[in-house]
Amino acid sequence: SHHFCHLSSKACGDPKAKPSYLVDKNLESAVKFIVRKFPAVETRNNNQQLAQLQKEKSEILKNLALYYFTFVDVMEFKDHVCELLNTIDACQVYFDITVNFDLTRNYLDLVVTYTTLMIILSRIEERKAIIGLYNYAHEMTHGASDREYPRLGQMIVDYENPLKKMMEEFVPHGKVRRALCSLLMVYPRRNLSADQWRNAQLLSLISAPSTMLNPAQSDTMPCEYLSLDAMEKWIVFGFILCHPALNSDAAALSLWKLALQSSTCLCLFRDEVFHIHKAAEDLYNKRINDIRECKEQALSHAGSMHRERRKFLRSALKELATVLADQPGLLGPKALFVFMALSFARDEIIWLLRHADNIQKKSTDDFIDKHIAELIFYMEELRAHVRKYGPVMQRYYVQYLSGFDAVVLNEMVQNLSVCPEDESIIMSSFVNTMTSLSVKQDGEVFDFRGMRLDWFRLQAYTSVSKASLGISDHKELGKMMNTIIFHTKMVDSLVEMLVETSDLSIFCFYSRAFEKMFQQCLELPSQSRHSICFPLLCTHFMSCTHELCPEEVRDRSLSLCNMFLDEMAKQARNLITDICTEQCTLSDQLLPKHCAKTISQAVNKKSKKAPGKKGEPEREKPGMESMRKNRLLVTNLDKLHTALSELCFSINYVPNLMVWEHTFTPREYLTSHLEIRFTKSIVGMTMYNQATQEIAKPSELLTSVRAYMTVLQSIENYVTIDITRVFNNVLLQQTQHLDSHGEPTITSLYTNWYLETLLRQVSNGHIAYFPAMKAFVNLPTDNELTFNAEEYSDISGRSAQLLGPYGMKFLSESLMWHISSQVAELKKLVVENMDVLTQMRTSFDKPDHMAALFKKLTSVDSVLKRMTIIGVILSFRSLAQEALRDRRSCSSKMLVSAPQVAMNVYELSSAAGLPCEIDPALVVALSSQKTENISPEEEYKIACLLMVFVAVSLPMFACSVMSQYSPAIEGHCNNIHCLAKAINQIAAALFTIHKGSIEDRLKEFLALASSSLLKIGQETDKTTTRNRESVYLLLDMIVQESPFLTMDLLESCFPYVLLRNAYHAVYKQSISANA
Repeated sequence: SHHFCHLSSKACGDPKAKPSYLVDKNLESAVKFIVRKFPAVETRNNNQQLAQLQKEKSEILKNLALYYFTFVDVMEFKDHVCELLNTIDACQVYFDITVNFDLTRNYLDLVVTYTTLMIILSRIEERKAIIGLYNYAHEMTHGASDREYPRLGQMIVDYENPLKKMMEEFVPHGKVRRALCSLLMVYPRRNLSADQWRNAQLLSLISAPSTMLNPAQSDTMPCEYLSLDAMEKWIVFGFILCHPALNSDAAALSLWKLALQSSTCLCLFRDEVFHIHKAAEDLYNKRINDIRECKEQALSHAGSMHRERRKFLRSALKELATVLADQPGLLGPKALFVFMALSFARDEIIWLLRHADNIQKKSTDDFIDKHIAELIFYMEELRAHVRKYGPVMQRYYVQYLSGFDAVVLNEMVQNLSVCPEDESIIMSSFVNTMTSLSVKQDGEVFDFRGMRLDWFRLQAYTSVSKASLGISDHKELGKMMNTIIFHTKMVDSLVEMLVETSDLSIFCFYSRAFEKMFQQCLELPSQSRHSICFPLLCTHFMSCTHELCPEEVRDRSLSLCNMFLDEMAKQARNLITDICTEQCTLSDQLLPKHCAKTISQAVNKKSKKAPGKKGEPEREKPGMESMRKNRLLVTNLDKLHTALSELCFSINYVPNLMVWEHTFTPREYLTSHLEIRFTKSIVGMTMYNQATQEIAKPSELLTSVRAYMTVLQSIENYVTIDITRVFNNVLLQQTQHLDSHGEPTITSLYTNWYLETLLRQVSNGHIAYFPAMKAFVNLPTDNELTFNAEEYSDISGRSAQLLGPYGMKFLSESLMWHISSQVAELKKLVVENMDVLTQMRTSFDKPDHMAALFKKLTSVDSVLKRMTIIGVILSFRSLAQEALRDRRSCSSKMLVSAPQVAMNVYELSSAAGLPCEIDPALVVALSSQKTENISPEEEYKIACLLMVFVAVSLPMFACSVMSQYSPAIEGHCNNIHCLAKAINQIAAALFTIHKGSIEDRLKEFLALASSSLLKIGQETDKTTTRNRESVYLLLDMIVQESPFLTMDLLESCFPYVLLRNAYHAVYKQSISANA
């Protein structure tokens, strides 16, 4: 009923959750009419207002039944309570919390439950509308009111002001006062200031080392960990209902005033509160001055008193948890301390939560506790110790019960002067149960529930006035039994004890405050190590549901736990990112480019040149940041590392936690955040700018990535995560075209940049490939380029390390696509010149006829330019392949020890970066070109004629100024040295596809090319033969590059003496040019 009543009050307060009939416009007049007449029922004369009700009666009956019968349940509960209270009065039951603890506690709980239920009932604004609507629908359907309606309607009217009505009702129930007055022994002793606790060295195991192993004892065991919150509710509500006691009993008044000074509000149910002083003033005018004085006291002092208590408990629980972690055996003798500590801390946390949400005072500092996480964390540590070392406690108390408690109780029973049969049987069964206990009970689960229930029954027998064995005369027996009951709970009810003393599921209903506390905890570096206590608290929420009423708590606890762990991981990730940024800056200082200044200064010192401007400060050398003047100096990196280690302690605190049936793994949250951030960071470090076509140098990117990885590697010192898995996941994705989120990777960025920027500038003549340097180099031109080509074409090392084999494969495929598009264009040009080329193919020994035919050719320049571009792309690719080859291990050499015959072997070799006679990627790219309406024979002919076209066009290069061979770079500035690669590889690929003889076709090419070049040897025009010797060298390069041609073959069609003279001439020319 409590749950349902609370839900009804919440549901009716929230417009979205209200029963639809209460907000239905058509029923509005009917509802108003019913409420006005409540509880009377008039269906005769008001047909107009109730007409709409007539239409919907069956739906109303169905949908409001749950609400209506909840109110009926409350009424029946009230009837039972009243009957029970009358029976207890009639039996003249004796109550004393220190003697018959269970009976007294349950009696006071009953009174408070009844009171809170009636208060919550009165807070449901729509109660009359709901009950009335249901009854009218019942009347219209069945012709009569519901049988419970008259009493229910009367109860609703009677309890409009529930406390006032109950004050009259409780006049005969004098036993409440007796039960409350027994709290005089307990409540004032528990409600002490932090200083009094400190002076008594409360909860300290090490304050008296000599008694460390003695069991913690008390005459009132269960009262030591009884919730202060519960006691305050008993006292406040109890004395409001039995107010005459305050006038006649000074002790009762002092107890009441002490409770009124400690709090301003009490919890009715979940986050529903009761404002004590306002209600007391309204109900109890005679004591209005006392109440106001208490209110002032509560407003001015309660906040600071509770703040100091929390402060004390933080250190006390820390000490307790630390000692028990070191010596878990102490959990046996000092179990009581643990449950007291948990109960005290829980009371303080709940007090703060409730009051912070209902502050009535301007100064709120006492209600904001930035260290609350620490207190909750130590509670969680103690709970974990109890769960972990439960068997230790169990062994201790099994021996305690059988070896000590049974003996003492037996002696007590023997000494009883009178002991009726029933009581005697129960007592004997206690002694027998305990005596028969043994630590070595194989596989048998201890269960003392029956014994505890018997003791409850015995308390009832011995507390009535006519009992022959009255517990009031044998208080020692009661106190002894209370101790024994505590000992039995240490054996079979540890989990229930933890829930009773430290359950904080109330946070579920203060989710805004809960989230705010979590944020404060994360913001304070000294507290972030305790942040794991918030996800751990979500595991408590399972205990705040009721099997009749599971509600929305499950989803809320799951989403909160997820949110907390996610935020913790994000915070850690941000700290790691900041550290990485700092480390990247430091490693950047070590880049070779930064040492230029140092070198120039050193050179100037040697040559004693005048120093530069005086105002120029001397640059600090890398590493200076590690030189500390003193220990107090704290750098930004120090702060970041400290904050990270604190937070990682929290993330690493538990491997996983269960919330309902879900398992949460805090470390996995961190791993996934690091993966996402590392991916973004790597791509960000490329600094790719599409507008200006700028990109980071591969060597610098690699340095930054390594610095980043070093920091990530160090995370393993703080948290048990597998950082190698993060590297594998992220770096492997970076070798693909797109990552798992469909975002561009460094592979796609660099591939685009090499193709769109670097190679485009090469074909524009701004950059040349220097074989001697195995790099691309800027040429001096009018338009200065925004980048230095040689800093980017160290693809041989850095890019290959970053992109890996998969990335290089993607780069290679993109390059091949460009080559195949150039070949397609070349084929079109061949088709245009088909007839002329066919004649030239057979006329190479007729110089005059060849010259005439050559003049008929069109687009000669275009063919040469396109072939050169293909050569440049292939040179770039061979650099990439070479880089891969350097990174392959010896194991890959085993792959190609077999004869390299079949294409699949070439593919294997190519993937390992090994050079192949026939390039498999090129074959795949060119074979995918299918020209429509052309037969395979025709395709083959076009391929043959393409080689003819290139061969007869080579002399054209001789007239270009840029065709001069430079020995220093082992090539030509217009990249025509790349033709050697283009001619060999294109021929190999095309004739593999068309199943022709590569060797024969290359021989034919050599014959045509050599005869064309020999012809320019006889020319006299200086312009056409300007760089004749440099072009001759192309023949040598083609043969050197080719696995199919030999020098003997070349000698047969082009005299070697001409080549030798050509080399001599170009070297001589370069020397004179340099001079």
